[in-house]
Amino acid sequence: MEQQEYFKPLTGNAKRLQQLSVLITVTVPLIATVYAIILLWERLVSWPDIIIMVIMYIIAGLGITAGYHRMLTHRSFEAPAYIRFIFLAMGSMAAEGGALSWATLHIQHHAQSDREGDPHSPMEGFFHAHVGWLFDSFSPKTSVYGTWLVKDRMVVFFEKTFLLWVVLGLVIPYLVAGWTGVLWGGLVRIFLTHHVTWSVNSVCHTFGFRSFETNDLSTNQWLVGLLAFGEGWHNNHHAFPRSAFHGMSWWQVDGAGYVIRLLERIGLATNVYRVSPDKMEARKKRDQAKQGQQVASDLEAA
Repeated sequence: MEQQEYFKPLTGNAKRLQQLSVLITVTVPLIATVYAIILLWERLVSWPDIIIMVIMYIIAGLGITAGYHRMLTHRSFEAPAYIRFIFLAMGSMAAEGGALSWATLHIQHHAQSDREGDPHSPMEGFFHAHVGWLFDSFSPKTSVYGTWLVKDRMVVFFEKTFLLWVVLGLVIPYLVAGWTGVLWGGLVRIFLTHHVTWSVNSVCHTFGFRSFETNDLSTNQWLVGLLAFGEGWHNNHHAFPRSAFHGMSWWQVDGAGYVIRLLERIGLATNVYRVSPDKMEARKKRDQAKQGQQVASDLEAA
């Protein structure tokens, strides 16, 4: 199937604008982070700078994981309009793209995971899966993937006002700690959030272990799981995409899952989708049976 059937190619000024915006988004936080490391080495960093960075990292990170990903893309739970608004605002401040674009591309990733049509397939190399794919000149095909999203007025609003929320994500740390707040709570935080999110696409399709047999290369990786609020349990997620909880063992830390559980407990999250232990066990037994059949087939072929 031709690549353009999966993506909507950009041309002319739209292509140049997209590539310029990606270049700025990738390089400016990188340069700022190098400068911040120099300041840290020279001990020219204050505790308020570090605290605002951590707080903004948590805000933006949960906006992506609980908001963009589990609530919006996979509809793992429902929430009142004002909770949805807060989550989408938080996710927009991560500077990873508008809510509509982000969700559409992720839906396409699941539909075409690790094969032609996957926006960030590791089959084209680790670097491509991590960040290189951002420079591909295409826009999401909203007419094919996640068609319900374009009918959601709140989602469309956040897509159109995306840059305003990115700016707000820089203004807030400035109001708290001045220009050093912008450096740490703004640009360094964006750098960290980006690379942790991108690691789900690259690291968690290359390194780690698999609890379930899936039609892709997804893996579970504990460090990404910790830093990405549970997103690193990626093989679990690909086995049960709609589950609100990615950590499926007691020791698998799932920050976004804890937040969703808390919201459910206080009545702010409903229709929370869970995978029962029986369903997980049945899936594992089915996977083991498939593996046994494959081994037998390989022995016969030999």
